[in-house]
Amino acid sequence: MNDAAHRSYLFVPGNRPERFAKALASGADAVIVDVEDAVPAQHKDAARAIVADWLDASRAIVLRINAADTPWFADDLVLCRRAGVAAVMLAKAERADDLAAIGALAPTVPLIESAVGFDNLRAIASAPNVQRLAFGAIDLQLDLDMRAGFDELNFFRSQLVLASRLAHIGAPIDSPSTAIDDAGEVESEAQRARRLGFGAKLCIHPRQVAPVNRSFSAGEAEIAWATRVIATADASGGAAVALDGRMIDQPVILRAQAILRQRRS
Repeated sequence: MNDAAHRSYLFVPGNRPERFAKALASGADAVIVDVEDAVPAQHKDAARAIVADWLDASRAIVLRINAADTPWFADDLVLCRRAGVAAVMLAKAERADDLAAIGALAPTVPLIESAVGFDNLRAIASAPNVQRLAFGAIDLQLDLDMRAGFDELNFFRSQLVLASRLAHIGAPIDSPSTAIDDAGEVESEAQRARRLGFGAKLCIHPRQVAPVNRSFSAGEAEIAWATRVIATADASGGAAVALDGRMIDQPVILRAQAILRQRRS
């Protein structure tokens, strides 16, 4: 599982095995089997047993487990050892120490969704075997007593992008949109997250997968621009040159090269 290239992560409840196959067929780059928020407390043990019976090395999934300070964490760690668990998402990740036991078993995706988690963000991002960070906007707002829209949370999003870059891990994963039947809103959120430096977005319904994948893929206009930039730079022989009234310098060339690599991946 090439986690760094994933654009979409689709949640499926761990106690709803009839939905597992549909999630895998949704077009999502990764499926997150969830034994945390999606499963009521009284059904945790049953959900864990269902997932353990279903897991198989032939289908790689991400497993979202309960927070380190919950009574379910120890049993969840046992599940993390099973074949087919390609990565583990830790809910309400707040301290680098919380990740130590998981990182020894599988690559980790800490879900940052509390004030304490943000306060310890750089230490969490730098913990061993962390692949990328994920943003939990709804729980963060609950923790901070906020009633915010997308743009009002951009301070927190920017912190995730910065911490990820400093830790040399993959671009972070944005919080899911609550819009299930509005593909335009999902796509708008995903595109704004991408402009901020995010590389992927969580999804809570299969209908969100396609607009998220589109948003985190190079579009035709981007590819055309990048192709023209490289062609113009190559033709200049290293001399200063402009395209469409704008100077083409090294950062512009590197950005164009990155877009073309994304198209080929």
